[in-house]
Amino acid sequence: MLPADHKPNPEIEVLWEDQERINTFSKLNSRIRVLKDRLKTHEQEKEYLSDVEMELELLDEDDQVQYKIGEAFIYLSQEEALERLQRDTENVDKQIQEEEQQIGETAQQMTALKGLLYGKFGNAINLEA
Repeated sequence: MLPADHKPNPEIEVLWEDQERINTFSKLNSRIRVLKDRLKTHEQEKEYLSDVEMELELLDEDDQVQYKIGEAFIYLSQEEALERLQRDTENVDKQIQEEEQQIGETAQQMTALKGLLYGKFGNAINLEA
């Protein structure tokens, strides 16, 4: 929100390119929120997998454990379950890394657009969350 004492500058003309930049910034802002939500979900999943790994290591090697694959559970030996768990953890790590990279790239684009828009409109535009 703009301050109550704010008066728009009638000399600043909003060009088509400016409107496109504002729209692009809005899309990037939405995208970064989605990416951060996904990142948070994957970080929780990694934490859960770490907890499961510690529990599996406490079991006897001869014990059978139920392992969830998709919507079904199958029985695996402790060793097989640990191997699958390690692969799942690696996949989650890759997803986390990709999302962090996408967040960084999106933030760079947003920073560039902020510079252009604030340079032209100054305090007449608010691009903060």
